[in-house]
Amino acid sequence: MLAAIVAVAALVTGFAFGANGERIATLFLIYLCAVLSISVFTGGSGITSFGHAAFMGIGAYVSGILTMPKALQVSALPQLPAFLAGHETGIVIAVLAVAAAGLIAGLITGVPVARLGGSSASIATLALLIIVHVILNGAREITRGSQTFYGVPRLTTLLTALIFAMAFILIARLFRDTGPGLRLRATRENDVAAQACGVSLFQVRYAGWILSAVLGALAGALYGHFLGAFSPKDFYFDLTFLLIAMLIVGGMLTVTGAIVGTALITAVIQILRLAEGGIDLGFVHIPVIFGLTQLGLGMALLLTIWRRPLGIVGLQELGPKLKALVALAPAETPAKPASSDKSLTVTTLSKRFGGLQACDDLSFTIARGKVTGLIGPNGAGKTTLVNLICGQLKPDRGTVMIDGENMVGRAPHLIAKAGLGRTFQAIKLFDRMTVLENVTVAALTIESNLSAARNAAETLLVRLDLGKEAQRLAGTLAYGERRRLEIARALALKPRYLLLDEPAAGMNPVETEALKSMLDRIRHDFDLGLLVIEHDMHLIMRLCDHIVVINKGQKIAEGAPAAIRRDPKVIEAYIGAAPETEIIAPTPSTGGVKNETAIGIA
Repeated sequence: MLAAIVAVAALVTGFAFGANGERIATLFLIYLCAVLSISVFTGGSGITSFGHAAFMGIGAYVSGILTMPKALQVSALPQLPAFLAGHETGIVIAVLAVAAAGLIAGLITGVPVARLGGSSASIATLALLIIVHVILNGAREITRGSQTFYGVPRLTTLLTALIFAMAFILIARLFRDTGPGLRLRATRENDVAAQACGVSLFQVRYAGWILSAVLGALAGALYGHFLGAFSPKDFYFDLTFLLIAMLIVGGMLTVTGAIVGTALITAVIQILRLAEGGIDLGFVHIPVIFGLTQLGLGMALLLTIWRRPLGIVGLQELGPKLKALVALAPAETPAKPASSDKSLTVTTLSKRFGGLQACDDLSFTIARGKVTGLIGPNGAGKTTLVNLICGQLKPDRGTVMIDGENMVGRAPHLIAKAGLGRTFQAIKLFDRMTVLENVTVAALTIESNLSAARNAAETLLVRLDLGKEAQRLAGTLAYGERRRLEIARALALKPRYLLLDEPAAGMNPVETEALKSMLDRIRHDFDLGLLVIEHDMHLIMRLCDHIVVINKGQKIAEGAPAAIRRDPKVIEAYIGAAPETEIIAPTPSTGGVKNETAIGIA
């Protein structure tokens, strides 16, 4: 659909306005290829790349050298190294060589970029642009330095550019919605949650960067064969500014946005360039104004960021949508596997932040098929403990064993793959992705392909009463639905152990009761161990088989709910009450409490 619209628009412009229209349409298609190459990485990762003009420069020079006529090469590049001299290849071989050059450049430069994030990665791409520019200027024997590199055959016609543009649209769109692109978009939304879903930040960013580098080099070859003569400055800040403006104005999060932004800015540039030379309408005369094009681009960027931060298109992607799940019948409850003596065992786990001992020699066990509660006053170290177990923090000492295998030192995404799912105290969803995509990202860690992952995600959504919301953006869900979605996403990993960090926080009594019923279903339907961190004593006492109590980083009590509610150390840690005081949660039938202490704890 997108490719067809672009093809019709380009051909109409090319044939309706003569030679000038054909030139504008061809330039638009070249710019579109360049913008799409940036969009593959930037739109997926959320890291703005200022370095793709460098890949375009590499592609232009590689293709120009290979396709330059031999006779012209002798005079234009008399000092060309022997391994490059004397060649005059066809466009097919040149395109393959450009793709290989882009691949090599992407492999080398992607290592530091993929290991960084946010503004640090963006600065690294800016450094790449400067480095390549310096190299192109310094390699005079190959590039003629800052002088014009001439003699490049003008092979980029409207038809050639159209073929490449349609291919780029298909590649960008397919990458966005297949497994690697889906996981890359998850890192854009929340990298911590993505790792908890089994996503390796480095791997998905590296893959996206390499693909975008290859596409950028090919777009540069197109641009070079359109210009016929160029120099390193043609692939520097001016081009970078132009391409980034196109991407931001249209919307960097979608392929449709890249197309709209490129078309709009291309039209604006042509109008402003005419105005720069002065306009005489008879009744009004506008004098020559230098720099009007850059001024117009700057104003377009400012207006877009002010009025439409996500670009003109926003999150809307043109194309077919997946069917909603309302027609799916609830999945049958699977047979519960045989009970196992396997467990998640925490032994002498410790973590210090400066002068604060957040966790101090904590040891306990989460048994498969059981619900373990983790309670303690605010600031006791509960969330820090979960972060240590999940690999988000590295402990100073101690071990975390999952079914006998030590997880300490492993990256969070590897621990997730090993069978550990989690939710967060502050909900971490991929808000600008659909409900179905949220769960599919996690399912891809376990399933062999995208289709199987999507089917597994659909099944989980129906079972957790979210089937009708499958195509909604996760950020638009109500609070209780967001909590359920986070649990569904964690279950998509098919974990052996599931850690829930305050799942009832912010819920009203009705929602809390629904959550309790859902967790009861989970414990009976799946062969997993549950660790629940919660301040709601009513929920904890009714839900858990075993409770661990910590205070100031230390374990102060452990045992069955009946024993914990009467433990003097627990009572003192919560409210400093006398030892004879008893913690008893309100009964579900009356909602009353046995004494004043219960009210304070609840």
